[in-house]
Amino acid sequence: MSKQKSPETDETSGESTSTGDTEPESALANARRQLERAAAYVDVEDGVIERLKHPTKLQQVSVPLRRDDGSLEVFTGYRAQHDDVRGPYKGGIRYHPDVSAEECIGLSMWMTWKCAVMDLPFGGGKGGITVDPKTLSDEERERLTRRLAEELRDVVGPKQDVPAPDMGTGPKEMAWFMDAYSMQEGETMPGVVTGKPPVIGGSYGREEAPGRSVAIITREAIDYYGWDIEDTTVAVQGFGSVGANAARLLDEWGASIVAVSDVDGAIYDPDGLDTQDVEGHDERPGMVSGYDAPETLSNAELLELDVDVVIPAAVGNVITADNVDDIDADLLVEGANGPTTFAADTILEERGVPVVPDILANAGGVTVSYFEWLQDINRRQWSLDRVHEELEEEMLKAWAAVQREVDEQDLSWRDAAYVVALSRIGKAKETRGLWP
Repeated sequence: MSKQKSPETDETSGESTSTGDTEPESALANARRQLERAAAYVDVEDGVIERLKHPTKLQQVSVPLRRDDGSLEVFTGYRAQHDDVRGPYKGGIRYHPDVSAEECIGLSMWMTWKCAVMDLPFGGGKGGITVDPKTLSDEERERLTRRLAEELRDVVGPKQDVPAPDMGTGPKEMAWFMDAYSMQEGETMPGVVTGKPPVIGGSYGREEAPGRSVAIITREAIDYYGWDIEDTTVAVQGFGSVGANAARLLDEWGASIVAVSDVDGAIYDPDGLDTQDVEGHDERPGMVSGYDAPETLSNAELLELDVDVVIPAAVGNVITADNVDDIDADLLVEGANGPTTFAADTILEERGVPVVPDILANAGGVTVSYFEWLQDINRRQWSLDRVHEELEEEMLKAWAAVQREVDEQDLSWRDAAYVVALSRIGKAKETRGLWP
């Protein structure tokens, strides 16, 4: 198919000198570099930018757990609260061995930008426990979650900080968290978290929302560059909740999904895979890499396929200075948080390969979390059709705002998204002022 790539942009100040190709910089370092770069395009006071480099608060707590065998183990939990100038902190709670204070701060910054890009009345938060969830029984996971809710009870709440599921957590953990918080507060408070099961105040469509938004934004990008979606080939790294939902929607809309992967590897069919037949990693672990496909690849090889669109939807830091020269796609749409390092992003921009950033593409999760929050406040549940319609409308509004900056200022998609976010945050901070 015939396509035009976005024009190459001039070099700008503040470009990254990588901290080492084999060891990508942290989420915090990446977020701060992106902030500094975007600040050059926004009329915001320097003091506002300086404030946004740091979290408002960082909570570190000890979370004791009585193991099933009777032994006691103490885990470390965190909650980073980055900025609340536009509303309560909002962001996930993850259970993962690599959870750290620095990671939570960086991810909370991205949540601030994400909420502002979507024009949601939230700020950014992120938290978690440094634990391998695979080592926990269901009973241990419940006890750990309930104890975390108690340890964080003073700093979370429907009007203060609203957690959600993240890596290693899901609707069950949010139900336990909400119940523990409600028991201590003496009243049922579903709005303290989002991502709950619908039977206790969760929203229909929440789990598939990040993948759905990735598909919507990919469709709009395909249209923006004048491509025919039915002639577009797509490779998706990470066929989990985000990747599977994005792939299946794009497949339904006519794109050819030629490769998908799970943690064990990738499958490839140049004629297109039947995404409904391939079960996602969340549905049946190991199904993807064990699927009967013409070719099998590694996750790294999937990223290097000669396709129109690559969607990295697994984990962060998968496209780095080490492998960026092997990226052969014409467009990247970030499904995961932070899959492209600052150095790699700069090189792709110099090559004229557009990258649609995570803070726009996967913002469906926090957007439907906002819908859930509204439903909880009003005690009135929306239908799935309404959720899909409202999400489509919000994603298209955000896309239009970012596209306007791309066209008017000749910016990359990432810089444009940051301009939209920082403009809104800066205006709110300047209007509220600094007290005392």
